[in-house]
Amino acid sequence: MMHSLSLPRLLKLASRGHSGDTSLLCAGKENNVSGDTLFVFGLLLVTVLLFVSDRVRLDVVALAVILVLMLSGLLTPAESLAGFGDPVVLLLAGLFVVGEGLYRTGIAFAVGDWLMRVAGTSELRLLVMLMLVVAGLSAFMSSTGAVAIFIPIVLSLAARAGISPSRLLLPIALASLIGGMLTLIGTPPNLVVSIQLEREGLAPFGFFSFTPIGALVLMAGIGYMLLVGRHLLPNRVTGNKRRRARRSLVELAEAYGIRGQLRRLRLGSDSPLSGHSVEQAMLLTRYQAMVVGIERDGLLAPALSNTRLNAGDVLLVVGADTALTTLCKREKLTEVPLRDYHFRTVTKELGLAEVLLTPNSDLIGHSLIEVNFREHHDLTVLGVLRMGKPLEGEFARIPLAFGDSLLVAGGWKDISRIQEGHDDFLVLSLPREMDEIAPNRGKARHALLILAVMLLLMTFNLVPGVTAVLLAALAMVVTGCVSMNNAYHSLNAQSLVLIAGMLPMATALEKTGGIDLVAGGLVSGLGDFGPFALMAGLFVLTSVFSQFISNTATTVLVAPVAVAAAAELGVSPYPILMTVAIAASTAFATPVASPVNTLVLGPGGYRFNDFVKVGVPLQVLAMAVTLLAVPALFPL
Repeated sequence: MMHSLSLPRLLKLASRGHSGDTSLLCAGKENNVSGDTLFVFGLLLVTVLLFVSDRVRLDVVALAVILVLMLSGLLTPAESLAGFGDPVVLLLAGLFVVGEGLYRTGIAFAVGDWLMRVAGTSELRLLVMLMLVVAGLSAFMSSTGAVAIFIPIVLSLAARAGISPSRLLLPIALASLIGGMLTLIGTPPNLVVSIQLEREGLAPFGFFSFTPIGALVLMAGIGYMLLVGRHLLPNRVTGNKRRRARRSLVELAEAYGIRGQLRRLRLGSDSPLSGHSVEQAMLLTRYQAMVVGIERDGLLAPALSNTRLNAGDVLLVVGADTALTTLCKREKLTEVPLRDYHFRTVTKELGLAEVLLTPNSDLIGHSLIEVNFREHHDLTVLGVLRMGKPLEGEFARIPLAFGDSLLVAGGWKDISRIQEGHDDFLVLSLPREMDEIAPNRGKARHALLILAVMLLLMTFNLVPGVTAVLLAALAMVVTGCVSMNNAYHSLNAQSLVLIAGMLPMATALEKTGGIDLVAGGLVSGLGDFGPFALMAGLFVLTSVFSQFISNTATTVLVAPVAVAAAAELGVSPYPILMTVAIAASTAFATPVASPVNTLVLGPGGYRFNDFVKVGVPLQVLAMAVTLLAVPALFPL
């Protein structure tokens, strides 16, 4: 987990375990286990069990952890709630806003187009390309930042390739963590072990000292994902697996059997509909006609539930010829021509999207009329596909089923909003025209410049990472790349609460001596079995603790113990500390192990066990690569 400890703070913490002090080796034997320590470990166990059970929301569990630590008196209220003001949480919030700016200016689609040209719609090629690109980026900047930038890109790619985002998002999170192993600045634990060497009067690790090990783990990780890992990834969308190229508005309309059914109908002065809202008109239930837009005073706007119909309005209506003929006769409407320039105007203001119902959707078992879809989403459903075929007749009255896909129409901004993540449905396909209708496309250059400056500041550590990200987020708003309302809407509250709720657990473990106890006991117990056993034990210890608390904090506590153990055994500290650093970056197995895991949790629709199934084998593989490669490159 990324942790914002300053360099002086790291030095101060690292100095606690100078090689001349081997007392930590015996900590497990000399120190009695206090009741507070046992309580914290018990709380950690209960937390993990609740996470694994998947019966309680992860953010609810995290809030419960805060309350228990506060009520127990182990932490003060200020310490228990400190996570909400932690730089990591603020950094995540800022990155959500930056990602929203990249999406709303069309940059995410542009990068997605490039990846599609290179990798096509092949899931395997996309997986390899994404892992390589994200790992390379994470070698020089925050892994959290790299993943936040790529989430909207992956969602766009998945929609266009007909792939569930859950097939791609977890692999890029894992790749970003592995990418941190590639350079000295890739992740804070690398700096911690290098600082520890300096404290011992030894030469620190070089910028690329980690690269050979990191590259081997990356190659092994990509191979694992191709051969094994991708078969363990969930596929939350199983209803329609047919891979499709990205289609145009016309092609989408044709797939749902409504091509050529768009009409312009003028509301007569004596029309019974005049003065009624779109919802009150009930055209869908009475005529099987869907109003998608209203032309008034030369302007075209989406038809919302509460939009009032006035005499002289021109309605854009979709429906079969017989239905529209009946509508015009009874409601005093007259058809006016729909010429090419009208259609171009329509496509600039109104769009289509194809969405798929998820297994847990509240819409399942209810008809569109019952759920009042238009009122809740400001979108009109033009058709429903079931088993690849359009539902005929009064589809709005037919209960929806898992796997149904809906063709929805509305304003481009409302179409954009449905991509931000819903429990009820997943965007399957967006028309090609949306590339040209990005809400703030004119601000794309501003967004690119902001992104470049942010990466520059983070790569060369010119300012703290959280400062760079907050500056970028503010610049996105000030320059108009994203509105303040959309910035607030982009914040993934579940992820932020989850991280803020689990950070105090690390404080409690450190405050009660839990980490020192386990580290000291492990080292003293394995020291007699030789350096390889010690390396293996340290890898397991560091990796396990990194699944639940900051990998930076874990490394700060374990590194001096590792150096003391190396001195006791008479071996070089370089391979021992390299092992600790690599292990600290294997935070693969839980959604709270790292901010990057938490970032993909919501958009990917993942559960706790998904991380365990995919992450634990990768941890074992990384451990095997490390134990084989490190002694060869850094002799004991």
